[in-house]
This record gives sequence, structure tokens and C-alpha cells, in this order.
Amino acid sequence: MVALAATVMSAPAACRGKYLKLGEKVARSEMVHNPEIWTCDGAEKPKWEYTPTLMARAFVEMYQATGEQKYLAHAQQFADQFVGEDGVVKTYKQSLYNMDRIQGGNFLIMLYGLNPQPQYEKAIETLRDQLRQQPRTSEGGFWHKQVYPHQMWLDGLFTGTTFYARYAAWRPEPEAWNDIALQFAVVDEHTRKKNGLNYHGWDESKQMGWSNPETGCSQETWGRAEGWYVMALCDVLELMPRDHDQREKLETILRRVIDGLMPYQDKKTHLWYQVPDRPGEEGNYLESTCSAMYAYAMAKGARLGVLDKRYKREAQRVIDGLKRHKLARQEDGTWSLTDCCAVAGLGGNPYRDGTYSYYVHERIRKDDPKGVAPFILACIELSR
Repeated sequence: MVALAATVMSAPAACRGKYLKLGEKVARSEMVHNPEIWTCDGAEKPKWEYTPTLMARAFVEMYQATGEQKYLAHAQQFADQFVGEDGVVKTYKQSLYNMDRIQGGNFLIMLYGLNPQPQYEKAIETLRDQLRQQPRTSEGGFWHKQVYPHQMWLDGLFTGTTFYARYAAWRPEPEAWNDIALQFAVVDEHTRKKNGLNYHGWDESKQMGWSNPETGCSQETWGRAEGWYVMALCDVLELMPRDHDQREKLETILRRVIDGLMPYQDKKTHLWYQVPDRPGEEGNYLESTCSAMYAYAMAKGARLGVLDKRYKREAQRVIDGLKRHKLARQEDGTWSLTDCCAVAGLGGNPYRDGTYSYYVHERIRKDDPKGVAPFILACIELSR
């Protein structure tokens, strides 16, 4: 808490207050929209999933930034609903080897630091154990899920690898950092495009219908997948030892992707499209979740000294653009983030082919947690 307070005080007071207040406004609205966090993604029954656990993290960080107990209580209520006194995480099944399901370890470690309950520690260890047995590609990259064999998606670098890094810094587990860096090296080697961005996914077996028969890559860059990727890089770099010999490689990737995004930014709104490197094409639209994620990465990357300082100002422009063009006031006085892609993926049933047409025709909704949580986190980051 002391170190965090010192970081917050380093920002100009007026600017700090502006973005923190904006983040609080959205956070308070989210508490009205979803009095219980598990409902934030439209779930009909409680389920341990990456979207509500990311939202819980946003509330823990909002508590750390403001000291307001209501935010901590909101996250704590969620944790206590899912983590039993025996440390068992309700609805979680390790046998699925789903990288999405261990993202919640991030907020549990944060919560444990504030309220060290033994059941949280047991749950964290359970999630860590999944990674010890997670299936891998021939080069050592974690499969995205057991049901998606031989596949790595950019999404999984955020949902799984950030928890791996937070655990390695928490315990600590210094031997893990090479493995963590390897995850980024493998996925970047296989998904990197000539324009500096990345394809959404890669199938090492090259058997999936969505995969290129020569490279194994999917067909397009998807905005939110790229957002997960840059958020993951920033979160890992914040935790990674400064002197680690693989750190420079991750920093280089982050700078390349962020620089690669800039030519495709909409000049009027400062936002990005659902398929970011095909702006203005039929059906494409300025999408809120990826834009919030890029803002978070720019602000955090600049604070860490990995990105040029100008990117903090750019992050402010993005959040200002979202506020102006995508935040809508509701009849009850709350605020909603509009134009969020509800979900997108590869394969599955019904089959998702990863084409341009597929991405731009996925359902659009308001208040998607994959946009609301990064928006809150970006506002907090801009207040530091």
C-alpha cells in the first residue's frame, strides 16, 4: 500500500483525479448493473471464469487506489462465494486444462496480500498446479485448452501466463521466468505479421479449418486478442526481475505491437476497429474493449519505462475518446460502455472460422466485462 501510494502521488494531481474519478464512475455503475460479480458476463448461474475474476481484480485495484472499502468488499464477496473454507474453487475443473480458468489466481494473490486467508492460499496453489501439468506444444508453449489441442491463442497469454508471473513473484519461483518468457517467444514467433501485429491464434498441427496449411495461423488480427496480448506483456514486465536476460525480448515485442497499432488508430476518436488493421472496411466498427486494453498497455508501458513517455498522453486520448464516444448515460443515472464485441474465438461448435466476416458479425453489446474491467484498470493506471 505504501509503494502504491507513492506511485499515485507522482502524477499531477488534476490529471490523476480526473481519470480516477472516471474509473470510479464506471466501477460504481458496474456495481449497480451487477450486484454480484459472477453475473457480469451474462452467466445464468455462478461459474469460475476469467471474465468475473478479471472484474474482481479491477475492484481490488480500485480499492488500492482509493482506499474505499466498498470496492474491496465487492471483490471479497465474490471470492468467498467461490472459494470454500477447504480451498476448493467451486465449478473449477483442473482436468479441462483451460487457461482461462486460472486467470482468477491474479486477484486471489492480490486479495491474499490484503487479507491472508488460508483458503485463498490453497486455491492459488490448486490453480498453480494446473500449469505444472498443462499440455504443451513441441516448443513448450501451453495449449490454450485441452479441447483445443496444439493451439496457442493470444488470449491465453493474458489469462494463464500473467497468473504464472504473479505466482512466480509472490512465492517466489525464479526458475519460472524462463518458462514465462518462452510462452511469449513461441506465440510471437508463429503469429507475428509483417505489419507488427499478430494473428489471433496458431495451430501447430495445422489441422484446424481456420488455420493456414503452411503456417498454422488464423486469418486475421482480432482487436481484443491483440489487447489481451499487450496487457499480458505489461503485467508480466511489471513483475519480472529487471535483470532477467529474457526481459529485453518481451520489451521489444511490446514496443513493436504498440507501434504497429498506431497507423490504424482512428484519427477522430483515437479508437481502434474490431479488426484493427482493416479500418474503414465494410462491417468493421470502432470497438471499445480492444481500445480500453490498448490504453491500459500504453499507460502501463510508459510508467514502466518500456514505452516512450508520449504513450501515456496517447492513453489519455484513448480514454477520453471512449468517454466521449462510447460511454452512455442510462435512465437510472449509471454509465454503460457501448460497442463491445461480446465474444469471439476459433473453432468450437458452432464453428468459428476466423475470417474477417466472422469477426465483424459477432454480437455487439454494452457493458461487456472484457471492456469494463480494462477501462477501469486503464483509468487507475493513468492515475498513478
